[in-house]
Amino acid sequence: MARVMTITLNPALDLAFDLEELALGAVNRSRHAQLEAAGKGVNVARVLASLGHDVVVSGFLGRDNDGPFQLAFQHMGVTDAFVRVPGETRINAKLAEKSGRVTDINGPGIGVDAAQITALLSTIEQQLNNASVDAILVAGSLPPGLSLAAFSEFLTHLKATGVPLWVDTSGEALLHAIEIAPEAVKPNEVELADWAGEALDNHAKRVSATTHLHQAGVGQALLSAGAEGVIWVNASGAWQSTPPHVQAANTVGAGDTFVAGMLHGLFSQHSSEETLRFATALSAESVRHVGVGNAHANDFALLLQRTQVQRLPACSTEGTS
Repeated sequence: MARVMTITLNPALDLAFDLEELALGAVNRSRHAQLEAAGKGVNVARVLASLGHDVVVSGFLGRDNDGPFQLAFQHMGVTDAFVRVPGETRINAKLAEKSGRVTDINGPGIGVDAAQITALLSTIEQQLNNASVDAILVAGSLPPGLSLAAFSEFLTHLKATGVPLWVDTSGEALLHAIEIAPEAVKPNEVELADWAGEALDNHAKRVSATTHLHQAGVGQALLSAGAEGVIWVNASGAWQSTPPHVQAANTVGAGDTFVAGMLHGLFSQHSSEETLRFATALSAESVRHVGVGNAHANDFALLLQRTQVQRLPACSTEGTS
């Protein structure tokens, strides 16, 4: 199995409420509540560890409330390489309704300064010196104090290590990440349209924009289109997956589960079709409940069978590297 480092710059304690229906301005009583150490990189690490991979987790954690994270990391069996900073890690509220609608209330996170960013890079370098790493994933939003320019420098430093760099972020941070041409990014349709400079209002445009993203230097260009599936373009061609129909209860963690599934398939040297099918099916499994996807679910084999994957025509990737 592989060794992966996930970096979560702005983690959170996720407080998830399971509601029949959210009533604004009224007292809402949840059917279930769960507090979990989270953040996109932590979620990816949770899935990869469950699949048998060796995972190092890093980023910034508030020193005053890191207990739940320590317990989670022990339970997951991952190496804790987080840098502790003064203060408390933010708490995010997730309000999930029976209809599948989820309302997020996210805190801003703990501010960091240049010295703490340097300390994080030093910690990462130490981990890389201790043992080889097959991939580095930087995931999630940026904490206060980390400018877009500093984020670009941070990613450039990581890319210079020679370890394949995956980035899963959003907004302006995503656009800056694409500029440094990491191994993989996973924009949604709106984000890719912003980068491409045009609306992606049909299938041909979505495939074309994803292809251009690969041509711009992104080794694994992944367009996430929710229930419509994923378009994946790399040097070997292009594929599209369509997830099985499931009853959505909570979509939080679905994207993180997908990224973990892709990494698992690639590390396991599965075929492109098998890799995309597994990641898509695992992501679909995750939306049925609070938390990340579970590849050991009783009906996961059935979800795999119902996940459709097709290779797109060769002309769709004409000119790719």
